[in-house]
Amino acid sequence: MTETKRWKLEKNGKLNEAMLLEAAEILKAGGTVAFPTETVYGLGADATNKNAVAEIFHAKGRPQDNPLIAHVATKEQLLDLVEDVPDYVYKLIDTFSPGPITYVLTSNGSCAENVTAGLSTVGVRIPSHPVAIALLKTCNIPVAAPSANLSGKPSPTTANHVWEDLKGRIAGLVDGGPTGVGVESTVIDCTQAIPVILRPGGISREELEEVVGKVIVDPALASTDSTDKPKAPGMKYTHYAPEVPMWLLEGGSEKVQQVVEQLATKGERVGVLASRDTIEKIEGAEKISLGESLEDIAANLYEGLRRFKQGEVDIILCETYPEIGIGQAIMNRLQKAATKYIKE
Repeated sequence: MTETKRWKLEKNGKLNEAMLLEAAEILKAGGTVAFPTETVYGLGADATNKNAVAEIFHAKGRPQDNPLIAHVATKEQLLDLVEDVPDYVYKLIDTFSPGPITYVLTSNGSCAENVTAGLSTVGVRIPSHPVAIALLKTCNIPVAAPSANLSGKPSPTTANHVWEDLKGRIAGLVDGGPTGVGVESTVIDCTQAIPVILRPGGISREELEEVVGKVIVDPALASTDSTDKPKAPGMKYTHYAPEVPMWLLEGGSEKVQQVVEQLATKGERVGVLASRDTIEKIEGAEKISLGESLEDIAANLYEGLRRFKQGEVDIILCETYPEIGIGQAIMNRLQKAATKYIKE
């Protein structure tokens, strides 16, 4: 059991310099520190230190063949970790970084082999959260950082989520309040002539295509075949699962209400996770609203998944969403979290 330090922001929204230096020194010494990004909280360790990176896998209970993303503070630091960079990558960086996008490029060997899971490529991104940038600039090393949760659970969008999962398993937690985007970064394979989305996220396919033209979605994105070697986080294993089974339902509020009533006749306690409009139409269930817009739903999704607890409900019902913009990322996460998908 490790003593986990927790640093909180001052009233001006910044870490004081002593706290920032302490967190940075832990990272440079090979320790693990969780910190906020604009997407979710990340669990960081020195990406060049194999032993430090191993502590991430140990703390999370994460499969060793699941690659990590290296976080850096600047474009120059990103380019220092990779080689063979296509011209379109510079356009993407100039348009979307800092921000919720990860570039998978050929590694030049700077990152430890357990960051890349033995692949020839590495995923690198520049987060836009001011606390993340301040920490990365202070430690001045690339920081490998998957989501700061126990493997398989919903990703953390508040410091309390991290505390609940990893207190006593990591050296430190920078409490920066709730994150913004709510779903992880878009991961894009940039090793080919046409970029390929490996994981949908905070930057949509439509936004990418406005900058670089054609963008492909990897057909293996939804694969759970145990023989596949994932090229990016979130491609292979079950993720984002709440404590109780969750069913994903097409058909809107009418379908959700129908299933609520069917389950109620069997004595099942039902929770419903849906947009505000749907929630207002549902009766006979515990209800959590995710908000109105797709952006609201993305930001509130993991909090909603975590709020339904064992012993309170037996089954969660969640509606589906249009796969436009960030809706692509929402549906990707929901399909990975669901135990059953009922289509029309």
